[in-house]
Amino acid sequence: MRPLTEEETRVMFEKIAKYIGENLQLLVDRPDGTYCFRLHNDRVYYVSEKILKLAANISGDKLVSLGTCFGKFTKTHKFRLHITALDYLAPYAKYKVWIKPGAEQSFLYGNHVLKSGLGRITENTCQYQGVVVYSMADVPLGTHILLRYKRPETGNSFANSSQVQLKKKSAYTLENILPGKIWPS
Repeated sequence: MRPLTEEETRVMFEKIAKYIGENLQLLVDRPDGTYCFRLHNDRVYYVSEKILKLAANISGDKLVSLGTCFGKFTKTHKFRLHITALDYLAPYAKYKVWIKPGAEQSFLYGNHVLKSGLGRITENTCQYQGVVVYSMADVPLGTHILLRYKRPETGNSFANSSQVQLKKKSAYTLENILPGKIWPS
């Protein structure tokens, strides 16, 4: 377990700042003690310095986890937040979105949430802004990027930027067309 390099710290803080903004300082200097980020097996852990000192006696190859996993670095050195970081990001989030109970299950399975599924949204939330998604009972469900689409067939929608898909409204797709079939004109 080692401290993050300057480049790793910059990449991670840029990602976290999308969701909590200038409240990033409150995440490190908490009233119950000082917390820090440590890297172990490409995963970033959020741990108090008190527990970190106690874990100094454990060798790195035998250490499985320490603290809360905030995310991981990919092979291309991008940082991906994990769901376990949500409990620490949610109280400091600048922009929040609440979704209705009917759209909650669809969201949890990774689908888009249409405008009709939004319960409320914080003011001044602009497009491509990182938001924390809550249920109507104020339970944090995830962190995503707010996108707005204005297409006549679907209306406005809210989705994770990595799940944006354009779907054809045709019954003829590559999956159900046999090689010998004639295309409709």
